[in-house]
Amino acid sequence: MGSKIFVGNLPFKLNREGLKDLFLTYGKITETILIRERKTGKSKGFGFVTFAEENSSENAIAELNKKKILGREIKVDFSTPEEKDE
Repeated sequence: MGSKIFVGNLPFKLNREGLKDLFLTYGKITETILIRERKTGKSKGFGFVTFAEENSSENAIAELNKKKILGREIKVDFSTPEEKDE
């Protein structure tokens, strides 16, 4: 079973392919999402990467959390499910 990680404080000029490339060395990626503003299409500075295997996520978090990418210290951690209001 795979696992999704949150990636925050991304450089605004990093695109979805750049985000994927950043994590490719850690394992098979099944999904890469870069969150963008609806009106402008500009990056909001965070996204999500889903790996096919959980140990890939653990390795990526250990190696990349607080690493500087294009001058910004990124935050990498397991994604927490969004709580739904009932």
